[in-house]
Amino acid sequence: MVALLVCLPSLWPQSPTNERLTVGQPTKVTGKRGETVHARIPISILPGYHVNSNTPSEDYLIPLALKWTPATLGALEGGEVVYPKATSEKYSFAEKPLSVYTGNFEMSVTFKVSATAAAGPGVAVGKLTYQACNDRSCFPPKTVEVSVPYAVQ
Repeated sequence: MVALLVCLPSLWPQSPTNERLTVGQPTKVTGKRGETVHARIPISILPGYHVNSNTPSEDYLIPLALKWTPATLGALEGGEVVYPKATSEKYSFAEKPLSVYTGNFEMSVTFKVSATAAAGPGVAVGKLTYQACNDRSCFPPKTVEVSVPYAVQ
């Protein structure tokens, strides 16, 4: 089944003009060199859709994942993500209940301000990957940019 989905993406349902998942404005973080700071990132999923949790229960599903690379963090280090608790839902296309996120929720991210950071503003940029699904099927995976503003005191 995986090969069919990867080789024939044109068989997937077409996306509507609106996004199934949107990322709200993350909180701005402020800290001194060497301090740990925390950002909250609001996520909203349209009613009738879900995204697979960061611990998917089926190998063929793409989990929600937020990744940071050192080159895009600026004066911040780390970027450990804390995902919310997922719910277990049963869908017609899966044999077992799936671990999913629905509705509105927040992820939190922990950064450390670099000991050598210059004072002033900046933006850390990460990539959020997800696969939105409804009760009948899953849509192609997407990746969106997440920008967390920061200030080094």
